[in-house]
Amino acid sequence: MTSLKQILGPMRVPFLILAPACVLLGLGSAVWTTGRVEAINLVLVVIAALAAHISVNSLNEYFDFKSGLDFRTVRTPFSGGSGTLQAAPAMERWALGTGITTMAILGAVGAYFLATRGLSFLPLGLLGMVIIYGYTPWLTRRPFLCLISPGLGFGPLMVMGTYFALTGRYSWTALVASLVPFFLVNNLLLLNQFPEVDADRSIGRRSLPIALGRSRSSIVYGLFLLLAYLSIGAGVLAGLLPAWSLLGLATLPIGALSVLRAAKHAEDTTQLLPAMGMNVIANILTPVLVAVGLFIR
Repeated sequence: MTSLKQILGPMRVPFLILAPACVLLGLGSAVWTTGRVEAINLVLVVIAALAAHISVNSLNEYFDFKSGLDFRTVRTPFSGGSGTLQAAPAMERWALGTGITTMAILGAVGAYFLATRGLSFLPLGLLGMVIIYGYTPWLTRRPFLCLISPGLGFGPLMVMGTYFALTGRYSWTALVASLVPFFLVNNLLLLNQFPEVDADRSIGRRSLPIALGRSRSSIVYGLFLLLAYLSIGAGVLAGLLPAWSLLGLATLPIGALSVLRAAKHAEDTTQLLPAMGMNVIANILTPVLVAVGLFIR
């Protein structure tokens, strides 16, 4: 008998908080620059963001099950999939169906905003669809694209997509704000790939830790974290973000500790786990704090 845990498993529900955090950043940018938004559009944006996140998670579960990767991966609390399909192989079609259905929901919301906001929304929507469907089977085989695709999805596409859906235009404020999750979410997936190097290599993937090695990839991890925080400071100095957005720098100590631990324990998954946990905290809390700064007047 199918359990609720098996139904929700491929969606990776505990991690879905990332999408609302990024939407909040787009909402904050819209409120700060325009003063108001329509509630119905905000609801649709949240639905679309959650649908996009559920879709990429479910399709990742399906493709990793079909390739046999998840049978070779040592799962951690932050990586290696949910384990749902390994425990209940009959849920394979459910995972695929969930991924396709939620992508269709995303497409329907996107079509609504195309009709109400104009064709300028189309490039974001199309690129988002490509990343969602293509990430696991194709993009993970190209180190640079594998590195930047997660951040593109949750950064410029989600934040600027939220802003455009709420205001009908693009802005430099939304672009600069989107750089924060761009660098952080790239780092989220990058560090999570460290324990998966051997398993990923066995099925032909080419993530950055495979291409450069874990130690050198930890340098990229540190650089991206620095760029995330520099984006906040640069946005404030340029007048594109309010001074209160510097609240996002409050997570800098957490991020710095994760960098130091990742550099020291790049080859040791057990010792790396605290850094992976701190990485998750920085990914959720930093955009939320920047958004809070955008709401303060």
